[in-house]
Amino acid sequence: MNVNRFICSLFCIVMIMPDLSYALSQDTVSEELTSLYRAARKVISVNQGHINKVDIGDKGLSGEAVTAKALENYAQASGKELDSNNLTPAQQAMLSAVKEVMDENQDLINEQGVGFKGFLPAIFARQLATKFNGKMSGKMKIKLTAPKSYVRNRANRPDKWEHNIIENMFKKVDYPKGQPFSEQSTVKGKDAYRFILPEYYGQSCLACHGTPKGERDISGGKKEGGVLGELGGAISIIIYQ
Repeated sequence: MNVNRFICSLFCIVMIMPDLSYALSQDTVSEELTSLYRAARKVISVNQGHINKVDIGDKGLSGEAVTAKALENYAQASGKELDSNNLTPAQQAMLSAVKEVMDENQDLINEQGVGFKGFLPAIFARQLATKFNGKMSGKMKIKLTAPKSYVRNRANRPDKWEHNIIENMFKKVDYPKGQPFSEQSTVKGKDAYRFILPEYYGQSCLACHGTPKGERDISGGKKEGGVLGELGGAISIIIYQ
């Protein structure tokens, strides 16, 4: 893939937001979007040590560079590349949001003489969701959430629907690990399709969310006491009808 050409073509697209009931099913749209969201977050996770280096200025993590790496991660995870000529409105919005969030954080990321920058994967993911949701103009929303006892930022607290799925489905011993759940529902009186994907603690998560429970992590927050492979969060999507 010619990444530069891909990115140029992406940002030349006029973003018209049609009804999201296009050829792809809502399940497919949601699965592909969560994969892209996670692919972008992975870039920040893998580069945490690099971001926090004191003696390096430009980290090489511009909006364009991170977008390109996110596309590589997506292709590796999904087994297919995104077609710049056939992007969904949601994919367009997500890739645009990745670039903008990274470009807006360049001064922080590239500051010399400072170690821990506070630009954690969860912070990036929250900023990315906010940017994406704004671009979708109320037609679609994405949110990073978690079991209530593991939520640090109130903006990530699960709503009643998310809480019910997390507690009564995802936490069950016999629930298929990694399997998303979706259904038609209502959100504040509006008909909506809802999708939620469980996420589990990986090794890189445990530095901040592992044991011993209550110990302060690098950000100053208290560790949750999570263990490898435990349900640690979820990505939730709403598509309004």
